[in-house]
Amino acid sequence: MTRIRVATPRDRENIREVYLRAFPEGESRIVAALAINLLTEETRCGTITLVAEMDGTVAGHIAFSPVTVENNGKWKGFILAPLGVKPDCQGRRIGTELIKSGMRRLSGDGVDVLFVYGDPGYYGKFGFNADTASGYLPPYKLQYPFAWQAIALNDRCPAASTVKIACVASLSDPDLW
Repeated sequence: MTRIRVATPRDRENIREVYLRAFPEGESRIVAALAINLLTEETRCGTITLVAEMDGTVAGHIAFSPVTVENNGKWKGFILAPLGVKPDCQGRRIGTELIKSGMRRLSGDGVDVLFVYGDPGYYGKFGFNADTASGYLPPYKLQYPFAWQAIALNDRCPAASTVKIACVASLSDPDLW
């Protein structure tokens, strides 16, 4: 049975292990550092970091951090990054549970749009799509533009014109994009 809970700084090493095992060698250290930095990053709206436990062991992690757009103080956006599940725990819907748990929290908090930069085949299952993201420019040039997606979490209208989003300090690194 999987238990989803809010991550704490005590989970730091377990979260690092998730990403070191789940990502290829060239990416794993960068993504692990991002996850650890987001765990303690001070943000206006607060970053949400969740872990999935199986039999008392951290098997997966996800982070959702706020993004902003110019001249729209009422709009609330977040980005999902990163998401990781230990290889020996994959295929058990842990990633799905982490994403859905985070989306419920964000929707309940009045978040308008949730972004992701990832595999459309995977994230499309949750309702993410390129059309919803098309009015929002990512903070950096993307190596895979087709992977920029979003989902509307409430009825508030998206941007009337194309706007550029800004993200938290931990994600403000072009190498992550």
